[in-house]
Amino acid sequence: MAMLLCLSPDPVPAQNAPEDKPDRNQLMQGKAYVYKLDPEGSAGKGYKLVYMVAAPLGAYWKFKTDFENDFLLTNKLIKEHRLVEHKNNVVITESIYATKPGVEFRWRTISFPDRHRLSFELQNPKECGQKYHYGHIQLEAAGEYTKVTQIAYFDFFGATLWMNYPWYGGMRYYLEYTARWEQETILRLMDRYR
Repeated sequence: MAMLLCLSPDPVPAQNAPEDKPDRNQLMQGKAYVYKLDPEGSAGKGYKLVYMVAAPLGAYWKFKTDFENDFLLTNKLIKEHRLVEHKNNVVITESIYATKPGVEFRWRTISFPDRHRLSFELQNPKECGQKYHYGHIQLEAAGEYTKVTQIAYFDFFGATLWMNYPWYGGMRYYLEYTARWEQETILRLMDRYR
């Protein structure tokens, strides 16, 4: 997460208030919706990201739960990724991001296949300059598409600035880029996960 100066106090358009529902037609055309959230009862920030991918739920679930892959390295924000441990429905992975070179983020992910849900938590927040970072990803069938809803909460020095920065390097940029990257990558790899 890059620390950047915020030039506008709240540049996120009103359409992205948490109570607003995403427009289904825009979702189907690839638009990603980003909402700001505040964690209940604690400091920090959060977001809700909603987007569609042109893949059936079963294929996309296999894609999202392929923790021992090399395709993540085609995401320009990820420099290194490796599977550390996979036991039953609990997975430990380590990633190094372009925004924090040399810092290994260790993630614990729990999969709930019957609900198509992934819960994640950063296991080494202090080493990553954070107080906490956790959330979940919920997948829903939408015909031959899959609706993705990701909610995360985090706290680190500069979180408010990162969340409000409206250009390259801010939260909205990273989340929209990630949604586009996933939309394109699953299409490229669809045959692997059918």
